[in-house]
Amino acid sequence: MADTFIHPSAVIEDGAEIGIGCRIGPFCHVGPKVVLGPRVELKSHVVVSGQTEIGEETVIFPFAVIGEIPQDLKFAGEETRLVIGKRNRIREHVTMNTGTAGGGGVTRVGDDGLFMAGCHVAHDVQVGNKVIVVNNAALAGHCIIEDEVIIGGLAGVHQFVRIGHGAIIGAVTMVTNDVIPHGLVQAPRGKLDGLNLVGLKRRGVARADITALRAAFQMLAQGEGAFVERAKRLGAETQSAYVREIVDFILGDSDRHYLTPGG
Repeated sequence: MADTFIHPSAVIEDGAEIGIGCRIGPFCHVGPKVVLGPRVELKSHVVVSGQTEIGEETVIFPFAVIGEIPQDLKFAGEETRLVIGKRNRIREHVTMNTGTAGGGGVTRVGDDGLFMAGCHVAHDVQVGNKVIVVNNAALAGHCIIEDEVIIGGLAGVHQFVRIGHGAIIGAVTMVTNDVIPHGLVQAPRGKLDGLNLVGLKRRGVARADITALRAAFQMLAQGEGAFVERAKRLGAETQSAYVREIVDFILGDSDRHYLTPGG
């Protein structure tokens, strides 16, 4: 294949599909059900196994293990998948597992993510686009991580937790409940301390929308009634698409409670 390079020490099992322009470095192992899209690069000593698809121009660094079976005692050897999107950067010692039958069968990672050294993406996790997971952070099974989320180093996200669009999780934080879009979470046991204002400004969100988000956060923190009731009132009043995103997230289906302001 034109422009494709496979080091002589790499092991590519029969059945693997290698896209045009891929570069597979020394001592890599690619299993028989793996599909590598165009221009994927495996630096060296990378293991890609299972029924795993990796999108174009993704780069995987040494000693990452991608597509191994779940770390779930309920897993009984069923055929499940890992699907990774385009242009991801997967650094050293990262692990990503395939799904389980009980969790939908697919672990999915979007496009343009950065997964720093030693982080873990467990079975049936759904990761959006432009997500950053910092060194040694771990996403437990069945989590949903929406677009443009940042997970700080050594953070842990409990199974079934949802983290909304644009939220940021501080380093060394344990997150056990859902995080609203654009939320800022920090402290060892994960407190919702405000909004990810820096991220909003970096993404060029208009000042009027940021003002509306700040007012909405105050209403969720100090309004009358339970948290969900405040969200319903907010939804009836708001004209901001960003605030509506938070309302829809709170009123959506979840297997967890929510981190609440001041909670």
